[in-house]
Amino acid sequence: MVVVTYDVRTEDNEGRRRLRRVAKACENFGQRVQKSVFECKVDEKRLHILRKRLLDRIDEEEDSLRFYFIREPIEDNREEYGCFTAIDFDKPLIV
Repeated sequence: MVVVTYDVRTEDNEGRRRLRRVAKACENFGQRVQKSVFECKVDEKRLHILRKRLLDRIDEEEDSLRFYFIREPIEDNREEYGCFTAIDFDKPLIV
């Protein structure tokens, strides 16, 4: 499990475009848990693909991108409160 967080400067059209592209890339690998935070369950190969896609989309002079790695079992490393419904990572993410 990897938590991806990003902050994209959106003061101009190019920044807003980058923000949409970063979010869309993350949606293909996991679930949004906050506006700019995604939980992604990926193996090493898919992590490499995700990292490359995101680095290709951000502007490292303007934006920030972070990966936080959570080791299995996830249930032992996470507390949840409130009305969020998690998706089942063992089922297809894209329907």
